[in-house]
Amino acid sequence: MRRYLLALFAAAAIAGSSAAPANALGLPAPLADLQATLTRAAQRAPGRFAMEVKDLGTGFSSSINANEVMPAASTIKIPVMVEVFRQMQRGTFDLNHRVTLMPRDRDWGSGVIADAPVGSTFPVSELLTQMIAVSDNTAANMLIRLVGRTHINTEMRSLGLRHTRLADYIHTAAWSIRNTLRTSPADMVRLLTDMAQKQLIDEWSSQSMIDILERQEINSLIPEPLPQIPIAHKTGSLDDTLNDVGIVYASNGAYVIAVMTTRLPTLSAGRRFIRRVSSMAYTHLQQFGKWRALNTLGSPGTSADDASGDTPMWAPQTPVPATPNPESTP
Repeated sequence: MRRYLLALFAAAAIAGSSAAPANALGLPAPLADLQATLTRAAQRAPGRFAMEVKDLGTGFSSSINANEVMPAASTIKIPVMVEVFRQMQRGTFDLNHRVTLMPRDRDWGSGVIADAPVGSTFPVSELLTQMIAVSDNTAANMLIRLVGRTHINTEMRSLGLRHTRLADYIHTAAWSIRNTLRTSPADMVRLLTDMAQKQLIDEWSSQSMIDILERQEINSLIPEPLPQIPIAHKTGSLDDTLNDVGIVYASNGAYVIAVMTTRLPTLSAGRRFIRRVSSMAYTHLQQFGKWRALNTLGSPGTSADDASGDTPMWAPQTPVPATPNPESTP
């Protein structure tokens, strides 16, 4: 059985990087079908795209252009959150530490913190929730200033993320934001896999970050075609860019997915593409979960039962206000 699993993982790695037909790789049918289906979807993709889907139970990963460096848009806020938790774990500050709003922090879009008077203070807990749940750019800039861009970039490199870079604060009015915020599906999947396995910083930090990501209010991409299941994810958008990356706690096994698009003819085309990929990944990995159970390959390491339940570890201090137009945020 161990030799079989090693062979399976080796074949899976080929599937993620090779142009060979999936059915020639000797993979279980649901995995071969997933790779073939993603390849067909890619042929009809609008603009530039990159994606990766990873089954957390086996480590199987199917990807197309996963190492392509793309505009991160607001998915860069996950690395910001990681560095905040890393510095909290070291005792630099805690969730109740208050950060003062400064003029240079302001960037309008979703959320309300940019409208607060200069000199207003907010606890780290509220800034984290606002930054993720409604993609508040001003909250993100305040946290970037708190922990330092250099520290964010250094931590991402230490975690093995080769393509993720935060070269400036978040300024959505500038076209250069496409170059100052960069990442890849491979990097996001690696980061979220560590988080899902409760190995990112420590168990409490990992679970707390998952709890925050599950509070996401912008759910028109990966979650849209799926049933009501826990999904811890973060979107990102610009005028020609749409991204969504997250952990999907499906009933037959959790998986991580990252889909990134740019140079889109329309955002509607990008939305349709990401929803189609999400639906395909869910369908085939659910089938693989059933196949795995029948073939005694073991249960997945992370299931829906591991998602935040009735008593989440993360409890923000203030409610998140609704935003009138969430998809205007990068």
